[in-house]
Amino acid sequence: MELRKIQDADVAEKTVLVRVDYNVPLKDSEVLDDRRIRASIPTIQWLLDHHAKVVLISHLGRPEGKVVEELRLDPVAASLEAILDRRVFKLNDCAGEVVSKTVAEAQSGDVLLLENVRFRREETINEPSFTHELANLGELFVNDAFATMHRAHASTVGVADHLPSYAGFLVQAEIEAIEPLISSPQHPYVAAVGGRKAQSKLGPLHDLAPKVDEILIGGGVAMTFLHAMGIDVGASVVDHKVLEEVGVIRRIAEQSKTSLLLPVDVVAARELSDESETVICSLHEIPAGWHAFDIGPETIRLFSERIIQAKMFVWTGPMGAYEHEAFSNGTKQLGEALAQSSAYSVIGGGETGEAMERFGVSKHASYISTGGGACLALLRGKTMPSLEALRA
Repeated sequence: MELRKIQDADVAEKTVLVRVDYNVPLKDSEVLDDRRIRASIPTIQWLLDHHAKVVLISHLGRPEGKVVEELRLDPVAASLEAILDRRVFKLNDCAGEVVSKTVAEAQSGDVLLLENVRFRREETINEPSFTHELANLGELFVNDAFATMHRAHASTVGVADHLPSYAGFLVQAEIEAIEPLISSPQHPYVAAVGGRKAQSKLGPLHDLAPKVDEILIGGGVAMTFLHAMGIDVGASVVDHKVLEEVGVIRRIAEQSKTSLLLPVDVVAARELSDESETVICSLHEIPAGWHAFDIGPETIRLFSERIIQAKMFVWTGPMGAYEHEAFSNGTKQLGEALAQSSAYSVIGGGETGEAMERFGVSKHASYISTGGGACLALLRGKTMPSLEALRA
């Protein structure tokens, strides 16, 4: 995929708008996980080294077009300032007369961070006048927010329609990491799909089924699949709205000769708590009223075997409620299986990437994407509006 790249742009003494993804977890006004902030540093530093004025645009959370005090970007600015070891000028809005004046008066070498762009309703609908306001702040546009590339928003697609636009170093790295899975897949090609909600994973499963050899299904997604197959999963969460689509995916997999591997045993409990009594049981022995919160040891063994034998591996969604120690083993052990595998592996960001970091197994992956949804959209062959805007 040929893109216009930041390193091909003349940025000296120019104001460069940079769309970054600082949608990071916060607690008590502090950033809990700064990986996405650190991922933006190569692009920001390159611009500073080439004497640009840098204006950063990001969102945080889902304020739905309203100002939500807890979603202001001040903690992000503090974290970025510490990482860059230089002043970051945080603004209290993302557009308007005060913002325009502040940006215009800033100097080359300054770093400015606009307020949460999703405080404006116009952002997510790519409203033309708001897009013009943003674009008028700069002379060039760099998109380095890979996790938002499947969104057609004002700060991604809209601005790119009005300014010379380039891919930042993170976007370039993401595309280069994912591209081999698309253009030259090696077999066995194995996918692992987990997470709490089945609905968000059915589209990817639908499109991945004809492309891979095996799909390992865990988490809440597996419970919905098993329920659709007539298996009693106790009180485990099941997405009843998508049961028909599960049948469609199973038929596609059968026609494609793709194996769908589901759990054969689970770790179950009455409630999601580290203090809960737990039991390891087969699928057919989940106690009435209990929930399956992780895959069991036999499933871990079966899934790990497939990962170890794979030549290519992509994983999105944890195998269980990994944030609780009692239900973390499935996700952790699949990460450990990568250490024994020679597979080229891409982990689809979000919770899976966070879990890999938490368990110290991220080093076993070939690449951990910063954007689960965007990574899957690219693998599925979906058109990504923000990426199309950067094509050479």
